[in-house]
Amino acid sequence: MPTPEPIRRTFATRALHGALLLAVLWQLLGSNFIERPRVAQPGNAMYELHEVGGLATLGLVVAFWLWSLLRRRETSFGALFPWLSGSRLKAVRTDLGRHWTELKHLRLPGGEAETPLASAVHGLGLLAALFMGASGAWLYTLAIPGGIVLELHKIVANLMWAYVVGHAGLAVLHQLTGHRMLQRMFFERPGGDARRRERTEDTP
Repeated sequence: MPTPEPIRRTFATRALHGALLLAVLWQLLGSNFIERPRVAQPGNAMYELHEVGGLATLGLVVAFWLWSLLRRRETSFGALFPWLSGSRLKAVRTDLGRHWTELKHLRLPGGEAETPLASAVHGLGLLAALFMGASGAWLYTLAIPGGIVLELHKIVANLMWAYVVGHAGLAVLHQLTGHRMLQRMFFERPGGDARRRERTEDTP
């Protein structure tokens, strides 16, 4: 099977990805310092900031989903959400098997190109962020937040912590093994691969 070419991220994708990462980190870290409102007792300042940050995060994740529907030559919406497509699910299962084989041989699976499994996991992270923002927006409408929505909000927050730590940790591991993950996502301009290849070919 030929090795897929690395995806060249547009500025819009990099900006939305970076802004969403910072917003989610702020929400997760800040949640440790909030005091929710109770009867005859308002929430503290961090709770109010958490509310505003949650609404902003919801806007960012909705914008990311909409952008994934519109963009071209990058990870498609279908790759992020493959669960309703038999062919895409088969590709995810095949990729999962390949990852398992690589891990059994103590090799880091994947590379600079995004695989079907990685795209599906990214989509799950975006779905979790969407649920966090939407449930937080619902709680924002309540004078005293509580009930099953708050409990689910807390549960998904733990899953989001696991996703963020795992996602960032794998990116760092790939970077340390020579895959230019961080540059590709945050710094590299479209066409950077072609320019590097041209410079390499021109070098005697």
